[in-house]
Formats: sequence, C-alpha cells, structure tokens
Amino acid sequence: MRFLSGLSSFYKAHRLLINLSICLPPMALLSLSIGSTHIGIMALWQAVAGVGDPTSRLILGLLRLPRLCVGLAVGAILGMAGAVNQGYLRNPLADPSLLGTSNAAALGAVLAFYFGLSARFPICLPLFAFIGALAGLLPLLWFVRRHNDPQSLILGGVAIAAFSGACISLALNLSPNPFAAMEIMTWLMGAITDRSWNHVWLLIAPFFLSLFLFRRTAPALDALILGDDVAASLGFDLARLRWLIMAALAIGVGGAVAVSGAIGFVGLIVPHILRPFTRQLPSELLWPSAIGGALLVTLADILVRLLPTQNELQLGVVTAFIGVPIFFRQAIKGVGAMKSL
Repeated sequence: MRFLSGLSSFYKAHRLLINLSICLPPMALLSLSIGSTHIGIMALWQAVAGVGDPTSRLILGLLRLPRLCVGLAVGAILGMAGAVNQGYLRNPLADPSLLGTSNAAALGAVLAFYFGLSARFPICLPLFAFIGALAGLLPLLWFVRRHNDPQSLILGGVAIAAFSGACISLALNLSPNPFAAMEIMTWLMGAITDRSWNHVWLLIAPFFLSLFLFRRTAPALDALILGDDVAASLGFDLARLRWLIMAALAIGVGGAVAVSGAIGFVGLIVPHILRPFTRQLPSELLWPSAIGGALLVTLADILVRLLPTQNELQLGVVTAFIGVPIFFRQAIKGVGAMKSL
C-alpha cells in the first residue's frame, strides 16, 4: 500500500514528463514504419531481430533508424535550449538561435557548399557547421566580458546573427551556378533526410554535453524569477551562469544545425506549449521541453513524408508553419499586456 502511495505521489510530481515519455515509443515506431516503403510492426520486429525481408532490414538500418535518432536528438537539444533561454531572459519569445549560434553554424555549412568540399567529402558539411558555431561564440565571449548583462548578450548575439546572415547572402550572390545556390538554400531550410550513422556519431557528444550543461542551470534559473539581485544574494554566480548557457548553446545548437540544417521554431513553441502544465518554474520545464522537442521534430518529419507533394517538403518549412501562428499569438498577447500598463 505504501508502495502504491509512493508511486502515485511520484506520478503526480512528474506527470507531464511521464506522459510525454509514454508518447515517445509509439511516435518512434510510426516514424520507422512510414515512408515510400511501408514497414509493418511485425516486419519491424523481424528486422530488429535480424530476420525477415533483407530490403526492410536495409531500409531500417541505413535510412530510417539514423533519421529517427537524429530527429530525436535535434528536437531534444532545441527544446531544452529554448526552455533555458526563455528562463534566463525571462521572455517567452526567446529562441535558441537568439545568440547567433544557428546562423554561425549555417555559415560554416554554406562555406563547405560554396568551396565544393561537401560534394567531395560529405563529412565536411556537419564538421564545418559545428566549427562555425564555435567560431561564432568567440566574439560573443569577448563582448560579454566587456558588457556583463543579459541585454548586452542579446545585442551581441543579434550582431553575430546579422553578420552571419550577410555572409550567407554574399555566398548565395556569388555562387558559381544556380544549382549551387539551390543546394545551399535547400540545406538552410533544414531536414533530416538521408542522414547516416556518421551524423548520429557526430551528434552524440554535443547531445549529452549540452543537455548536461543545460540541466546544471536549473537552480539558478528558478532563482532568477525573483530578480538578479535576489539570485546573487542566494549565492548564484550570474556571470558563470551566462558563460554556462552560452557554452551549452554553442555546443548543442551548433551540433544540431551541423547535422540537420536550420530548423526553426522548435525551441520557441515547445516551452510555450508546455509551460501551462507546470508550476511556472523554469527547472520543471527543462526535461519536458527536451522530450516535447523530440516529439515535435519526429511528428513534423512524419508529416513531411505523409503530405502529398511532388517534392518532399523540408522539415524547417513544416516547423515554421506550426510555429508562426503560435509566435504571432504570443506577440499579440505581449502587445496587449504593454498597453494595459
């Protein structure tokens, strides 16, 4: 009886996280079965066991399973990054790309396209994107040392994002042929199609390291609800917190963009959707946002394969169509709140 009571208390305390986790296995099975070649549940089980149709085993092992792993990891990184950014800046419209990491990573990938390295050495595409994300962090670190406050951090991130975007536009403008420009634009829209195990291995370290660093910010984020002065009086080092968040964003978001391109709105809308089901504490939103982000990216990838279009839609297009209405609704609420002051 005591065990059941304890189990009930645990479920009530972690209801949102448990319910989201329960949704993950069926969503993953659906993602593995849907595609140009349908693979049923029994065929999936036989393929996992190493028996059954060799074609199904090949499709599952070389195409769909790496695609699913990349989608889950990218969604989890972007979801938790959005929750951390919104908790730190105390702004529900904050996005993981706010510090310019996504644009800097995209610039690195564009350079790999522009110089033809991605065609000769496919692994150069994710590697250059990851290097670009880290390179974009360096001027931001210098900027924060001189102006140690969140507003300066946002301004520095916006400057890096604008500069990276201008460089991307320059590369598109100077591309040697329209096919190269189209290849760059297609990648910038974000996708997890045709991802291999090389991409999964490349993402493993950024995935675990960024989620570990994001989770360490939870107590300080809760204290920041009361204001910077109160958080500092409680013993939290706010300068160290900023460095921790910036490093985690560079590692996590940079790694995600490196393997999937720029997939927008995941980090914006997932924490916003889940926040009403929590006690409004940032720490309670971190892990649910990670699982919610993984679910959203997987769902969007399933829609990409189900929508009857002549060419497969890019994943970033689908997440944008989902995210823009929510973003617009939140912006209207913010304007209404300002007018009521």
